[in-house]
Amino acid sequence: MKNIYISLVIVLVLFVSCGDTQNNTELLQEQEVQTDETYGNPDFKFPKVSTSAESFLNDWTVFDDFKTEAIAINGSNLSTLKNRSEYLVSRVDSLIKKIPDTLDTQSVYSRLLVAKTRAALLKQLANKVTIDNAEIDKGVYEMNLATTNLIVQINEKFQKDAIDSERTENEKKEMELRKKKMDSILRVEKQDLLKKQ
Repeated sequence: MKNIYISLVIVLVLFVSCGDTQNNTELLQEQEVQTDETYGNPDFKFPKVSTSAESFLNDWTVFDDFKTEAIAINGSNLSTLKNRSEYLVSRVDSLIKKIPDTLDTQSVYSRLLVAKTRAALLKQLANKVTIDNAEIDKGVYEMNLATTNLIVQINEKFQKDAIDSERTENEKKEMELRKKKMDSILRVEKQDLLKKQ
């Protein structure tokens, strides 16, 4: 009787372990199918960098590397996305560490932090054991949005600087004009005083 129970337990253990192997095989096959899917929009275009910002950003080479990686994640498959998201996290870290003084403002810095967070989340999604295509697609979309917001903020920073510079220049011209008017008024008054004497 004892032998029957032992035999029955062994048979049950074998069935359970065979079922686990079959589930693992199905999971691996499902993941292989999912790696062929592409994520993001391969036709996605980031906003253009303004000409004033472009000349400055040419000296900030890390930004160009970051933008290249951000473009490359669109239309990539899972294995490419895993590599690109790793590079993207690295590039954003470099951007934050090497931010130029001209762009070292709270608004630009906060956009960089958002981009860093989105890149880290995308990397995490791409390296999960169980792949969720919708989540990865959403992660790529959010990374695109974070990159777009960063570029827009950089453009706005240079636009604001240009407006401030123009305003300062206009104020200088206005002060010079006022000074000339005051000088001419003083000259006329002085001439009037001399004529009266």
